[in-house]
Amino acid sequence: MFSKTTEYALRAAIYIAQEGSENNKISIVAIAKAIDSPQSFTAKILQLLTRDSKVISSVPGPNGGFYMTEAAKQLPVYSILVATGEDITLNKCVLGLDKCSESKPCPMHPRYKSIKKQLLQLFETETIGKLATDAKLGSVFIKN
Repeated sequence: MFSKTTEYALRAAIYIAQEGSENNKISIVAIAKAIDSPQSFTAKILQLLTRDSKVISSVPGPNGGFYMTEAAKQLPVYSILVATGEDITLNKCVLGLDKCSESKPCPMHPRYKSIKKQLLQLFETETIGKLATDAKLGSVFIKN
């Protein structure tokens, strides 16, 4: 459904929320390994999540790394979609038509409209911290 960038960004955020803190910063190497992502690709994704969106915090240097504040853990999953540009995907026509609307719907519009609404509600209400807690409890996983 989403790009690899967004998939890895979601996994990275969940992992960092689960394992990292201001006292326990996590290296790119550890994050890449934990989410089964190439290290260089993980670095680019973490840049997206630290720059403008500030979903993840970082400290440079030999004792540095990545962590998530308690406030950031309360952010909705949707904030990651915004950081990676995938929020636009959810609002586009499922067939990719520019002029799809209520007055001029594509063949999928009537059925997809309610599903899209449910997806948006899920991503806007589910927090990164909640997903991290679920992963830490072992009831769900973030790595193949």
